[in-house]
Amino acid sequence: MPMITVNGTEIYYELTGESETPVVVLVHGSWGDHHNWDAVSAALARSFHVLRYDRRGHSKSARPPNQGSLHEDAMDLAALIEALGLAPAHIVGNSFGASVTLRLATERPEVFRSLTAHEPPLFGLLATDPSAQASLAVLRERIAAVVERLRAGDSAAGARQFVETVAFGPGTWDTLPDAMRQTFINNAPTFLDEGQDPEWSTLDLAALGRFPHPTLLTRGDQSPPLFPAVVAHLARAVPHATQHLFAGAGHVPHVTSPADYVEVVSGFISTVSAEQERTARVT
Repeated sequence: MPMITVNGTEIYYELTGESETPVVVLVHGSWGDHHNWDAVSAALARSFHVLRYDRRGHSKSARPPNQGSLHEDAMDLAALIEALGLAPAHIVGNSFGASVTLRLATERPEVFRSLTAHEPPLFGLLATDPSAQASLAVLRERIAAVVERLRAGDSAAGARQFVETVAFGPGTWDTLPDAMRQTFINNAPTFLDEGQDPEWSTLDLAALGRFPHPTLLTRGDQSPPLFPAVVAHLARAVPHATQHLFAGAGHVPHVTSPADYVEVVSGFISTVSAEQERTARVT
């Protein structure tokens, strides 16, 4: 099992694809692990050298006993890429993995070739947005109910409640594969930990605005309205960013619309790589 210790934490990772091709790093969201990318990783590996991993506290990676933070996750990502000799890389994040990726962009932009982020739950950016307050109130209530179950030690009920009231909708839990449901349950303590980090839902937009590398911000047209609002704030902070709307998809297009996701992300990274190669030859 490929493991590496970064920042004092054992991290599980997988590398696929040809080493001579551009490096693409996939960063999963809350509750999940590297398997979140199963539907797209093989297709991406036909064109790129693909790194996916379990973030600290998730599945095969170690779960430190102390309070974690978004900053630690970002530093783990940078340390992993550098320890494997893969920097700079094209870094792709979904949901809380997108939050990790964006946080890293504000702190260590030199490890990037490009950034792709889909619907980070950076709801703190909407704190002064009057149009978002009603939706934020509902979300807070639903997450509080999930947290209450998790604090009571009922990870299975908390995971089900998160899936059906926050992430995907009623009835979804019973449609998930057994392995995916078990992953949600196993990683529930880390979701509880993430929510206790005071910076989990915020980002320094001024620092993000100084990020110099190509950026792709994506969202789904079936996602809850808070996510498009967050993406709009990010787009205003990074005016050079490319945006894409996944039609017929929601919060996890790499799971529900894998062919479309691979086409969009591969196209963006290939275009960026070609332009960077042309620039390198000129200089």
